[in-house]
Amino acid sequence: MSEPSPRTVLVAPERLAGWLERFATSHGGAEVTAGTEYVDARAADGCAAHCQVPFPPLQQNPGDPWRALVDHALIGRRYGVLLIRRGGYAAGVFDAGTLLASKVGNRYVQGRTAAGGSSQQRFARRRDNQASALVGSAVEVALRIIAPEGPTLDALITGGDRPLLAAALADPRLAKLAALPRGPWLAVGDPRQKILIEAGKSARAVRITITDG
Repeated sequence: MSEPSPRTVLVAPERLAGWLERFATSHGGAEVTAGTEYVDARAADGCAAHCQVPFPPLQQNPGDPWRALVDHALIGRRYGVLLIRRGGYAAGVFDAGTLLASKVGNRYVQGRTAAGGSSQQRFARRRDNQASALVGSAVEVALRIIAPEGPTLDALITGGDRPLLAAALADPRLAKLAALPRGPWLAVGDPRQKILIEAGKSARAVRITITDG
C-alpha cells in the first residue's frame, strides 16, 4: 500500500493560530522546531506539518516557535505583485493583503504552430515579436504602478510565465524592483483583476505541507 502524498494548504495569517492549535490537538500534541525560513511540527501520531515562513527570516523564539511564526505572519507588510502570462499582465501594490493600486492589461501572443519550414520560422518570429511587446507593456505598467512605491516595499511577488518575468525584470529601469526580496513564486491563471487580488492575498499566507503519519 502506497504512502499518502503530502498536501499543501494556504493559511491566512489571521487564521494561523487557530490552525496550529487544531493541528496539535487533533494529533495528540506536537514537537516543534524552527529555522529562519521554516517551522516544523511533528505530531505524536507521526503526522508532520512543514510551515514555510512568509517574508523570511523568522526571528527565533525557542520557547514558542509557533507564536513567533504567527506574530511574524501578522506583520503588516507592503509589497508589489507582478504577474505575466502570454496574453496578459497585472501589476499591483498591496498593504497587508489589501490592494492599493493596480493595472491589468491584455496582449495577444500566438501559440505554437505545427507548421514546418519557412512558415514555422515566420510564425516563430511573429510570436517572439508579440512576446516582446507583451513584456514591454508589462514593464511600462510596473514602472507606473509599482516602481514609485519601491522604497516602501518589503518584497516583490512574481508569478505566471518565468521567462517572460525574467525578461521584464532584466529591464534596467526595473533594477531596484528586481533587487527586492522575493516572495513565493505564484502559479496563476491569465492575469485579471480577480487573479491579481487572489495573488496578493496568497502571497502573505503561510504555506503548510502536511504529511500524514
